[in-house]
Amino acid sequence: MFTLFQRDDCHLCDQALIVLAQARVTGLESVFIDDAPELASRYGTRVPVLRDGGGRELDWPFDVATVTAWMANHLA
Repeated sequence: MFTLFQRDDCHLCDQALIVLAQARVTGLESVFIDDAPELASRYGTRVPVLRDGGGRELDWPFDVATVTAWMANHLA
């Protein structure tokens, strides 16, 4: 499972969703940090951030090749 931390009305987050779709990321959950003070404090200026089930995080900017390689390392 993967989680994308994002904000409302975030054009970079919209771009990240496109990249993740192109990379065929499945099991993706979107978490909006705007109404969660603890998440906003942690991810505020870093969003969008992709996190895997093991807690590894991939900060923006990323492209399809970066996501694909990062996911391959997740499976290894």
